[in-house]
Amino acid sequence: MTGVPLVDFLVVAGLLFAIGLWTALRRTNAIMILMGIELMLNAVNLNLVAFSRYMPGDAMRGMVFALFVLTVAAAEAAVGLAIIILVVRRRGVVDVNKVNLLRG
Repeated sequence: MTGVPLVDFLVVAGLLFAIGLWTALRRTNAIMILMGIELMLNAVNLNLVAFSRYMPGDAMRGMVFALFVLTVAAAEAAVGLAIIILVVRRRGVVDVNKVNLLRG
């Protein structure tokens, strides 16, 4: 198969995942944390599609799994943003260190 080798896809996906993980762990803004999680999910999708292209046999399997991951990511983004909007309306902050809404 000609074109881009599998290693290039894996390197890009690894970099995307590392950037997303760093963003999710280092930021205190809740929206930036959600963006980091979305980057990690997109890195997983890139791996799934790349492996489905280079694996012999059923080439659509990885793309179907990627579609499921996209569906879960959309639901996560919708629920996460709804929770963030609710917290901002009640507390007025987006900083996760200043939100103590769930403490007993």
